[in-house]
Amino acid sequence: MSAEGSLDLTQAHDGGVYFVEAADLDALATAAKEGHLYVCRADLAGCHDKSELLKRLAAALKLPSGFGHNWDALLDSLRDLGWLHGVGHALLLDHANDLRQAALKDFDTLLSILHESASFAMDQNRPFFAFLSLPEHPIALPTHR
Repeated sequence: MSAEGSLDLTQAHDGGVYFVEAADLDALATAAKEGHLYVCRADLAGCHDKSELLKRLAAALKLPSGFGHNWDALLDSLRDLGWLHGVGHALLLDHANDLRQAALKDFDTLLSILHESASFAMDQNRPFFAFLSLPEHPIALPTHR
């Protein structure tokens, strides 16, 4: 992957959902921390369904014990991540291809929720990034400013 790029993790308008190579996640985590974003990282290796996905996301996002373990609850939680300190949030999902191959409908629903969460954050001028490691569709690394 190229170290070139114009993605600025401190800018809310750059927020969104991005597919990256697994090797890029450490650099993205470092850039996000430098931008004072809270970094949540979940490994989706062997994750084959919605139930396991929500369990792993609940742990990574430190969701409250009353988290409903359904799509609506995930969307609500991603819109309000106030308990996680930072000027914004970066969600790094490693091995996302495992979920995509095993449960495409759940993967697509996750993408929709992440897109909606990023759009919601953008409207609030709060950076929200989701990076999913997949074997294709890499993006350029963000610049360090």
